[in-house]
Amino acid sequence: MGTRGSRLALVQSELVADRLRRAGYEVDLIPIVTEGDVRPVDMSPGEGVFVAAIARALLNGEVDIAVHSAKDVPLDEEPGLVIAAYSERADPRDVLITKSGRASLESLAEGATVGTDSPRRTGFLLAARPDLKVIPLHGNVETRLRRLDDGGADAVVLAAAGIDRLGRQNRIDERLDPEVIAPAPGQGALAVQVRRTDARLVELVSGIDDGDIRLAVEAEREVLRATGGTCRAPVGALASVNNDAFTLLAAGVNSDGTGKLVERVEGKLADATSLAAKLGRLLVAQVALR
Repeated sequence: MGTRGSRLALVQSELVADRLRRAGYEVDLIPIVTEGDVRPVDMSPGEGVFVAAIARALLNGEVDIAVHSAKDVPLDEEPGLVIAAYSERADPRDVLITKSGRASLESLAEGATVGTDSPRRTGFLLAARPDLKVIPLHGNVETRLRRLDDGGADAVVLAAAGIDRLGRQNRIDERLDPEVIAPAPGQGALAVQVRRTDARLVELVSGIDDGDIRLAVEAEREVLRATGGTCRAPVGALASVNNDAFTLLAAGVNSDGTGKLVERVEGKLADATSLAAKLGRLLVAQVALR
């Protein structure tokens, strides 16, 4: 199993490995250094930088299975590969963390500095609090928390899933309402990728697929696809499945905080893709998504 070597990536990959082990398979984790792991600390990531090296190792037969954070997987999937399972999903929301704790987005001091490497988070933060100073802050979860504690910012915004999986829930000041900061499509979900031509592995990994997670993540990604954006676009989406009913929140904003639009739709599961595409086109029509 190919995985990034960060502590969070290893924790996430072990979640998938444990599922396969319980099904009777032996699984070894192979850490792989990605382009995103070796970029300069203040360089913004490009599309697929946390995925490409692991996908190449999979295509080259160096590993049999790859585990990715679903939000990092490019919309245009490598033709020779397939996501055979979306096996896990933690809290998809973003969280606010400060050095002292006990704060909220509303209670942050006027002009406070908030660190993030995401145009999406930047836009929604400024839409909620135009007075904030949003500054670039990159690196894995531990690096960003360390830079926060060293005075690099007054607060950071991170994915709840990563904080929860690392057992750092005590650092969370506030779990942010998706209406305020809409999560990245697929945030919190794990995508398990295999070679498309390897029928045995496709069947093996499909056994740990969660249909409700798959439908939700694919609908959220369809919103992004319909906007013509990438995983760096200032677009958020969050879907939920309840029996045969489907609910989807989609939101867009410009990264300067202007033009924010949040829309919700409900419908049948069979209509999820078409409804998601409709919301994506609506965002494009009404928000510049700069």
